[in-house]
Amino acid sequence: MRVLTLVALALVAQDFSVDRRQPAAVTNRDVSVREVTLPGPSGEPIEATLVAPATPGPHPAVLFVHWYGPEHTNSNRTQYVPDALMLASQGFTSLLVDTPWSEPSWFPTRNPENDVAFSTDMVKRLRRAVDVLASLDGVDPTRLALVGHDFGAMYGAIAAALEPRVSAFAFIAGTSRFADWYTLGRKLDADRRAEVYRQLAPFDPVAHLPKVTARSVLLQFARKDPYVTQEAADALIASVQAPKDAKFYDAGHDMNRAALDDRIRWLVTVLGK
Repeated sequence: MRVLTLVALALVAQDFSVDRRQPAAVTNRDVSVREVTLPGPSGEPIEATLVAPATPGPHPAVLFVHWYGPEHTNSNRTQYVPDALMLASQGFTSLLVDTPWSEPSWFPTRNPENDVAFSTDMVKRLRRAVDVLASLDGVDPTRLALVGHDFGAMYGAIAAALEPRVSAFAFIAGTSRFADWYTLGRKLDADRRAEVYRQLAPFDPVAHLPKVTARSVLLQFARKDPYVTQEAADALIASVQAPKDAKFYDAGHDMNRAALDDRIRWLVTVLGK
């Protein structure tokens, strides 16, 4: 008992206090990570994460547009944090933007009558994000890439076709026609369904990928994807006229680590020094 008492007294005598007057900051000498707000095309805020090397530029840069997987915690701009950190170590700056589908309830609660107007606005938002990325200090505006997954890939295809500044484009697990997804869960007769396809046709990735003038296009698809058929993947691959590389993975719609590793190698090869 006396030994235990002495031990207890010794513990009490120790000074475990912390000087909280010291700055509560974390410093990483290799990578800078900042939460930022971009001005949208109508002045609305676009939340984003900017990941950059701590070394001086000019750096190649990537705009990342995330997927819609509401059952997953990375159905937002955090999806691409692993990519961005890996690329920062290779001297790349990355801009990860949130979208309306960052909200898990976005798809079932949206008004389908606004899908055309929404699509127009999304393309403008992505073009604005390209403007911001190209204007950043330390970024080489002649070495810009756009990487998109799911809806991010599909709207990204339009932005990449409209933006000659995008010199590398990665299209990940998107489908060939927007109406394939925008009609999901809707009870439409044949005429109304055909009308939705007609209205959304001007946005379809297969209509815009032939116009992409990037020096390289990477297309990544999953063999176990319930949302992207082999027929759609084949049509998308065939539509690309720029130099391209198409890869299939033993994965579901969320893709896998092999796809990430291939994407990083491709970006470094195409845009790295």
